[in-house]
Amino acid sequence: MDESELQALKRRTNIVIFIILALFGILVVRLWFLQILRGSQYLKMSENNRIRLQWLPAPRGNILDRNGRPLIVNRPYFNVTWNKEDAPDPELIIRKMAAILKVNVSEILKRIREAADYPRHLPILLKEDIDWPTLVYIENHQYELPGIHIETLPSRKYNFGNLASHLVGYLGRINEKELKKFGDSYLPSDQIGKMGIERIYEKLLRGEKGRRYVEVDVHGFEQREIMEQAPLPGKDLKLTIDIDLQQTAERALRGKAGAVVMMEVNSGKLLVLASSPPLQLQEFIGGISSKNWKAMLNDPLKPFINKTIQGQYPPGSTYKIVTALTGLSEGAITPDTIFNCAGSMLLYGRRYHCWKRSGHGAVNLKKALRESCDIYFYHVGLKVGVNNLAKYAISLGLGHKTGINMPNEKPGLVPTKSWKRRRYKQEWQEGETMSVALGQGFNLVTPLQICEMTAALANGGTRYRPQFVESIIDADGKIVKPFRPIIDGHAMGSKHSLALIRAGLVAAVNEKHGTGRIARMKSIIVGGKTGTAQVVRLAQYRHLPAKDIPYKYRDHAWFTCFAPAGKPQIAITVLVEHGRHGGSEAAPIAKALLEQYFNGKAAKPPTDK
Repeated sequence: MDESELQALKRRTNIVIFIILALFGILVVRLWFLQILRGSQYLKMSENNRIRLQWLPAPRGNILDRNGRPLIVNRPYFNVTWNKEDAPDPELIIRKMAAILKVNVSEILKRIREAADYPRHLPILLKEDIDWPTLVYIENHQYELPGIHIETLPSRKYNFGNLASHLVGYLGRINEKELKKFGDSYLPSDQIGKMGIERIYEKLLRGEKGRRYVEVDVHGFEQREIMEQAPLPGKDLKLTIDIDLQQTAERALRGKAGAVVMMEVNSGKLLVLASSPPLQLQEFIGGISSKNWKAMLNDPLKPFINKTIQGQYPPGSTYKIVTALTGLSEGAITPDTIFNCAGSMLLYGRRYHCWKRSGHGAVNLKKALRESCDIYFYHVGLKVGVNNLAKYAISLGLGHKTGINMPNEKPGLVPTKSWKRRRYKQEWQEGETMSVALGQGFNLVTPLQICEMTAALANGGTRYRPQFVESIIDADGKIVKPFRPIIDGHAMGSKHSLALIRAGLVAAVNEKHGTGRIARMKSIIVGGKTGTAQVVRLAQYRHLPAKDIPYKYRDHAWFTCFAPAGKPQIAITVLVEHGRHGGSEAAPIAKALLEQYFNGKAAKPPTDK
């Protein structure tokens, strides 16, 4: 072999050695990448094929009334889920489960598509709240359904039906937006608070999930448990609401649209917070149907509106409390100031009527409040002006949110001259002041605001924030957070002025010709004010019997009161939408609650006619 051949052989050998070394180097780099750089990730993936993490739902906290009686507790709730990774033949499983769950294949495919963006290890929810026969069938045919699991979750049992439905709210399946917001602490199959207390106190009520690690075979069937971490139960909420009083209020409102609020005047604790019609809470368990949702949405009585905090109405004659306080405090009147009521009065060529067409004659403050004389308060309103009325109204809690811990509370409206200028680009007219002085015109209030105003009047001027949680209790029965009263402000005007108004409201319930005499009690002295809030000014309906006036055109009926008059403990406000007369429609509901609170036995509430 000559020199040239040796050189050629050497070059070929070197090339082969270089290729071998390069291949070996690539193999080493790949092994380093797989074993060192990405080793933990692939180990985790390998373990996931063998070890499965199961989340253990925490028992949701109970909701109790002020006496510790359970209003809402838990019940078992069974969902069907599917780990797609564990199914060798997904199409077969889909067909089988459609038949077992009695749904169309398209519905299951829709759920699978909705879960497309979820991590692959998370189960897909196929159906919520299955019945017992379906549960038994799936458990007995587990080996024919690889990847199919039964998930047991805590759901809600409503011990008193739809009682306090707008306050307690309801649970619903977590949606995609909520899932992204809360991250890993929720699963696609979880229930979450959607409204009311269930939503407001979601973090406290839900507790903390536990974890269970199990070894599974290639088909996803459990082989053995490796480790379990128990869930932490949610905290209980003890409310200030009294179940018996709440039931009385809601029975009295049955078939009506309206609201009842009952509050301790010296603390702000709410004993009743009733809105009618109630929500049908059972409909939301497992997800409300589109048909039932639309039916509730289109109901003319509007069950989705919490009328205690979201219903905004003209206050009617309950606003005369504000007008009287403004007149006394601004020196426009004294208790003995007399205005003559002949049934109407003229202002710039326009005639303004009193509700009593024959007139009340000579009227002082007490008589004006007792008999709700419109002419008297027209005169007072003109003397003090709309801006002064607004100042005192705001100090009593009107025209702004009460601060109750509930979303979507409405502020109402207290008009002023500057407000009208901003809103309508027009100047204020004196005739508008007369309407405002009687609680009409631009005035808007919520029933909770009127109750807060009444409570402040009753206790001498202190405005407490309305609250409905007495305490938060942990799983060991220990009070984590007790109730503490919160003072939000004080009414303008002297205690003497407030006492004069209280005396007028006592006369309205207890003396002859008083507009609120239906609420009179034998053993307890009650002070109260009726109100009839005009919905529309339609003269053709003014003198017709209520049954002959179209429902939507009837006036709203108000009654607000406090008791006992000497040392007030509670305030009650009742609104009946289109109830027409506060004395006949709203006052009897308040009396039923007064009887129950003070005598332990409710008076028979009014029934629908």
